[in-house]
Amino acid sequence: MNLKSSSNIGSSTIIATIGRPTLARAVESVLSQDSPVNFEVIVVNDSGKSLSVEDWHHSERVTILNTNRHERCVARNAGAAIARGAYLHFLDDDDWMLPGAFKELWNVSYGSNASLIYGATRVVDKDGNHRAEHHIGVHGNAFVQVMAGELFPLLSSFFESKVFFEVGGFNPRFVWAEDWDIGRWVALRGDVVSTHLPVACLVRDKENTTTNYNKGGVCNILSIDLILDEKRSFTRMLASAKNNYWRGKMVRTYLIGMVWNLRERKFLKALSRASEAAGSLILFAAHMTSLVFWKSLCRPHHSQLNID
Repeated sequence: MNLKSSSNIGSSTIIATIGRPTLARAVESVLSQDSPVNFEVIVVNDSGKSLSVEDWHHSERVTILNTNRHERCVARNAGAAIARGAYLHFLDDDDWMLPGAFKELWNVSYGSNASLIYGATRVVDKDGNHRAEHHIGVHGNAFVQVMAGELFPLLSSFFESKVFFEVGGFNPRFVWAEDWDIGRWVALRGDVVSTHLPVACLVRDKENTTTNYNKGGVCNILSIDLILDEKRSFTRMLASAKNNYWRGKMVRTYLIGMVWNLRERKFLKALSRASEAAGSLILFAAHMTSLVFWKSLCRPHHSQLNID
């Protein structure tokens, strides 16, 4: 761990809310953490109306910031703008942290200069019943994994503040896949460390979600294509593709970009994506007899967090 904040605050938890009744549970789950370093909570009220007064309003650790129906990317960026922590943590108002989460995350960060620290996520239904646990299972350079569709859930992750601002924070263009997008940009810039222990509970309740799933595919592909424009994307992805499964995923990522640009009638960019796919194939020539490589190239990657 290397705290880079002059305020000596290790992490800032930013909770964007529309005033749902579960907000108190989310805030209290953070305030009750046994953390080895100081932390703060920034509640961004994007509901357009006053929040009901709760006991947590009186905590010295809590700051309340009011926005007005600007959607969660803008609300989260607003919270990040006033945050003082060396790392940023984004928690939805219907999810919560598990006891000991902060202590565990900081423990695995000691001795590293990670741009992202993450733990496993416990998935529950709206009644709190345990359904699954998710862990991406990678350390260090995880760029090809997130480009292929793996996810660092926001609630289970600490993002280095410096890197978060360097990449521009959350892209307000994305009404969906903004968590995939920020994870990709951060993984492009730096390495990750993790714990396999669950640190947060994610509620999967599509009936009451504020997520617009209808625009998910477009936002996700656009996120991939924008990041592929970065010059260091190729070398970063190549370094992270350490087995035939992920080598196949690297080629597939460039082919997806090629098809997307053909549909958008951006023919020069499509040609560039095709050449990058071809370059990948040349570099992976020694592995092209692998059935795993070709299966990976032909099939989409399914994150463990995509639970029906």
